[in-house]
Amino acid sequence: MTQPTTETLIANTNLSTDQINQARTIIRNLQADLKTCMTKGTGPFLAAIYDADGNLIAQAPNTVVRDQCSHRHAEMNAIQLAQQILGTYDLSPYNLSLYCTSEPCLMCLGGILWSGIKAVYYGVPSDRVEAITGFDEGFKPNWQSEFKKRGITVCGGLAQTVGEAVLTDYMTARHPVYRPDR
Repeated sequence: MTQPTTETLIANTNLSTDQINQARTIIRNLQADLKTCMTKGTGPFLAAIYDADGNLIAQAPNTVVRDQCSHRHAEMNAIQLAQQILGTYDLSPYNLSLYCTSEPCLMCLGGILWSGIKAVYYGVPSDRVEAITGFDEGFKPNWQSEFKKRGITVCGGLAQTVGEAVLTDYMTARHPVYRPDR
């Protein structure tokens, strides 16, 4: 495994220091919550959806292994839970932001795009997730700029070093990582 890196922000628009600090705090809290999730057989990813006023709408871990279902990623679970709570398939009227412990994979990007989420904030970038866990994040060329074209804010690399440590702990504990044969 490679050495952890320091935080390098990736964003598709200009964000205020307050927005970045709020997102960093939420993601650090998710990283701390993820440690608990992993002891319950979920993880190694966690996602939460907040409204524009900073109210938590939904939070969910990755449950692929536990549920034996390949699309039960944290982002997809959080979106599904938010839709259930709000009683709609279209989250766009609610001005919601998704916070993830790691950069969304290819599948989750599609789910985010079609859910109506307005902003995505994430911790560990995909290249580091792949280096630490071996999980294939998928082919995602220019996804941040494509999201920007669709009015979706993206900011990543938040609390990255903390997130890398959590992923490393997950792997060190020999928790399962699903890797379909190709």
